[in-house]
Amino acid sequence: MTAEGARPQRGRPRDPATDRAILDAALELFVEKGADGASMQAIAARAGVGKLTVYRRWSSKEELIAQAIESTRGDLAAQPVDDTAATVTELVEQVVPAAAAAITRPGFRAVLAQMLGSAQTHPRIMEACWEHYILPQREAAADLLARAVEEGTVEAGADFDALIDMMVGAVIYRVLQPVPLDAAEAERYLRSVYRQAGLLPAAPGRG
Repeated sequence: MTAEGARPQRGRPRDPATDRAILDAALELFVEKGADGASMQAIAARAGVGKLTVYRRWSSKEELIAQAIESTRGDLAAQPVDDTAATVTELVEQVVPAAAAAITRPGFRAVLAQMLGSAQTHPRIMEACWEHYILPQREAAADLLARAVEEGTVEAGADFDALIDMMVGAVIYRVLQPVPLDAAEAERYLRSVYRQAGLLPAAPGRG
């Protein structure tokens, strides 16, 4: 895995297993102790590597924690809007199972809660997440909404930023509720959210 925001690679090739160990350690400490407790020294000790090994890969703990947070998404990638042969419905249906798996993965709720809690105390973590991971996802979602406008399922002139905020906000609010989602309920809920945004057709029997 390539470390977003890391320094340019020099010397011998990096060991992916070391990268993974550092990311896992950063995520564990972030969940357990928050951003203050996830120092580069503590992360290095948890990963079983030297602090210099961590700094060779990431220039700051904020960049490292941001990528560790992103790693909780697993294989969920940006919406494949470059597939011109598929309809918006087909594209959304392709990503629903992976999205449901990501938001129901063990520990995801704890990571999300810590990330939201550190938005004020450690804004650089959110800034790093936004720059490297959230913004590309929003751009992909905007492309998908533009396709939906062309197909007539989203109103022309719709505020894409507002629609994306509503979709993301709905999912975050549901994930943080006391009763956790299981995979089946997560898929149902995601489809309902996408349907309200005009990215999926109305459910059978509804106008």
